[in-house]
Amino acid sequence: MSRIAKTLRGLASLVRNPWLLNHVLAADETAWQQRALAHGARHLTAQGLPAVPLTHFLTPDHDHTVRPFAFREGGSLPTDLLLLRALARRVPRCRYFEIGTWRGESAANVAEVAAEVCTLNLSGEEMRALGLSEQYIGLHGFFSRPLPHVRHLHGNSATFDLAGLGKQFDVVFIDGDHRYEAVRTDTRRVFEHLVGPETVVVWHDASRQPGQPRWEVLAGILDGLPATATGQLVQVENTLCALYSPQLLPTHTPDPLSDPETWFEVTVRSRS
Repeated sequence: MSRIAKTLRGLASLVRNPWLLNHVLAADETAWQQRALAHGARHLTAQGLPAVPLTHFLTPDHDHTVRPFAFREGGSLPTDLLLLRALARRVPRCRYFEIGTWRGESAANVAEVAAEVCTLNLSGEEMRALGLSEQYIGLHGFFSRPLPHVRHLHGNSATFDLAGLGKQFDVVFIDGDHRYEAVRTDTRRVFEHLVGPETVVVWHDASRQPGQPRWEVLAGILDGLPATATGQLVQVENTLCALYSPQLLPTHTPDPLSDPETWFEVTVRSRS
């Protein structure tokens, strides 16, 4: 049977039996998990990367308000944005760079505490070429476009001239295409052009839910990290983020069934 015929036969089976998709996805996730574990990364287990409490990064005497936050599809968790704000606040006149802007919530949150914010996203023309709607394209940077010290760059992160920026950043947030090849490429290029000795790098959607690794993303991170990146790779509890730290962090082996020793109080105020 030809490869095309096999593919069509497989698709027909999925149409007749949609529940088979769960088996396909589970097998794919297992393959990515095996690839990541075979990398031999320090302290990586079947539960994922070693874990660091989110509270490690939150300074008690600071206001930990997240704003803006739209409670809309495709965005970050409030705890993801708390992490980014906390990391930027730790560095005087922080320089922050992100790949993947979407509605601009992360850039707008960080802009309150950082001196310089740069974002990189596909241009409108590139998104139109992918068949995306004008309404979807127009939402990109909704919250960050009005802010004067947020610089919006446009291009494909796989080919954009990152070296041309001529600087290193204090915090880098990678939140673009989450497929393996894109994560690997973004990781490799960020470390090649934007990362200095003290740079902290954060990857979004490295977990499907807090404490549930997204193995395809982790495999891309591990395969993209250069040998010269001798810092520590961890997952941040209560978030969807993996984090690279040049300094050693206090970690523990994650246990998804452990008691929630740390919990949070959330206050919601609407703005319009």
